Amino acid sequence: MSRRNHLHDEMRWRAVGMLQAGARQSAVARELNAHRSVIHRLWNHYQRDQNASRRLGSGCRRITTTADDRYLLQYARRRRTLTGLTLTGVAAFCCCRKIHVLQTVLRRLHKGGLFTRRPVVCVPLFPAHVRARLHWAHEHRSWTPEQ
Repeated sequence: MSRRNHLHDEMRWRAVGMLQAGARQSAVARELNAHRSVIHRLWNHYQRDQNASRRLGSGCRRITTTADDRYLLQYARRRRTLTGLTLTGVAAFCCCRKIHVLQTVLRRLHKGGLFTRRPVVCVPLFPAHVRARLHWAHEHRSWTPEQ
């Protein structure tokens, strides 16, 4: 018969009760038909957190706290002309840790309903081009949408 790689909450608490009563981890694993490493991880988790339920969420931990996110939103609202790269530096300063990814800051701002400025690269115009554009604008000053 195959062994389980995870336990449901009822079984987890039952395993913790058996371990608290003094049973060995291998005996508990045999009793619950679970792998020994599952019981070992459960017991370590219980001793560390005093909780036997499964951990919420998965994946990477958050880089910024909710307070950091609020500060970043407030800072971006006050200084609307800042670009995303500048705000990344501000976020790294306020969080006291290195934020490597610009995408993190953009995602936090987007969640708050803000979007950062993206600097636009403009092609420099020669004086002749400037004069030609100005001449064109003067000629087409009185245009109507029908023309």
